[in-house]
Amino acid sequence: MLKPRTSLLLAFLLGCSSPPAADPAVPTMLPDAAPAAAQAAAPAEPKPDNKKTVVDVAVGSPDHTTLVAALTAAGLVPALNSPGGIYTVFAPTNAAFDKLPAGTVDTLLKPENLDKLKKILKHHAAVPMIQQAEMHDGATLGMSDGSSVTFHVDGDHVKVDDVNILGSVQVMNGIVYVVDGVLSPSR
Repeated sequence: MLKPRTSLLLAFLLGCSSPPAADPAVPTMLPDAAPAAAQAAAPAEPKPDNKKTVVDVAVGSPDHTTLVAALTAAGLVPALNSPGGIYTVFAPTNAAFDKLPAGTVDTLLKPENLDKLKKILKHHAAVPMIQQAEMHDGATLGMSDGSSVTFHVDGDHVKVDDVNILGSVQVMNGIVYVVDGVLSPSR
């Protein structure tokens, strides 16, 4: 099992606030057919927190303010706030974004760079929900940007590409894995 870092998970589980209202004019993060397929593949067991969405968890975490700002700027909040999808989301912490070269986040948040920002963010989400038990060494997962990531498992230590998974929170529309780095799309 993943050994969650208590401060990150407590921040996730406590203090969630309401996400921004959905804008139907904003393109969704995933193809239209994906949420229905994800629902069919969803596990039958009840989820630990059936009232919070992926967005609720991120908004409620003081360690994910940069991610929330990026999702909001890219117009991807409505897709991840949808109760109809079942998502796997790798959520970089603020410290993960701080590892990027100086000025990278500010540059990506500019309107002229939103397509690049969306691609990077879509590389952090997938349908369907993947539990840790399904993450085997060398297994790959197709991401919403059309590329894939590879899992590296060594005992209880799990990495996605070269980024460590620190813990997870399961919510009504998927599972959020807290990660210590920003995943880079390969194309």
